[in-house]
Amino acid sequence: MTVDLDPVRNLVAGDHGLATVAVVRADGTPHVSLVNAGVLDHPRTGGPVAAYVTYGKVWLPIFVAFAACAFVVHRHRRPTGAERWFWRVTLFAYVGACVSVAAEYWLQWGSETSDLLDVVFLVTLPFVLLTVLSSTALGIVLLVKRAQPRLPGILLALVLPGLVLIPMVTSLGNITLPVAFAFGVLGRRLGRGDEPFVS
Repeated sequence: MTVDLDPVRNLVAGDHGLATVAVVRADGTPHVSLVNAGVLDHPRTGGPVAAYVTYGKVWLPIFVAFAACAFVVHRHRRPTGAERWFWRVTLFAYVGACVSVAAEYWLQWGSETSDLLDVVFLVTLPFVLLTVLSSTALGIVLLVKRAQPRLPGILLALVLPGLVLIPMVTSLGNITLPVAFAFGVLGRRLGRGDEPFVS
C-alpha cells in the first residue's frame, strides 16, 4: 500500500517542522505531544516515511551529569551532622534515578518488552520518589544552614512543589530540571575554582 506523504510534507513545512503526535496508552487514553517531524527516506527500503524526533534518551546524560556534579559538590562541602545523612540519601536516590532512567529509555526493544518495561517502572519508581523527597529535604537543610549561593538550595527545596506544578505546563520528566539547574550552578562555581557553597 502506497501512502501519499505530500500533505504531510506541506503541513510540516508550514509549521517549521512542528507537528502533534497522538498515541493511545495501554489504558486507552490518548497521549499527545508536540514534536519535530518530517518526511524522510526509510533507512532500509529507501521509500518515503513520516518520522518524528523524541528526546527521551537525552535524560540519561542529564541525570548522570547532575548526579556526578552532586557527588563532587558533596565532597567539597564536607557536610556534618544531619546534613551528612541528607546528602547520603540524596546521592543514593540520584544513583537509583540514573538506573531508572537508563532502564526506562534504553531497554525499549519494541512491543515484546512492554511487560518488562512495566516491571522496570514499578521497581524503579521508589528511586524517582526518593529523588524528589530527598532533593527537597536537602534544599531545605541548605537554606536553614544559610549556604551561599542561595539559588541551589531554593531550587532543590522547590522539587516537591514542582512535582505538582511542572507537569501542569510540560512533561513529567521535567520535574528533575530544578535539580539539574541547582547542581549546574554549583558545578559552574567549581569549574571557576570557587567552593560550591560558602556557609
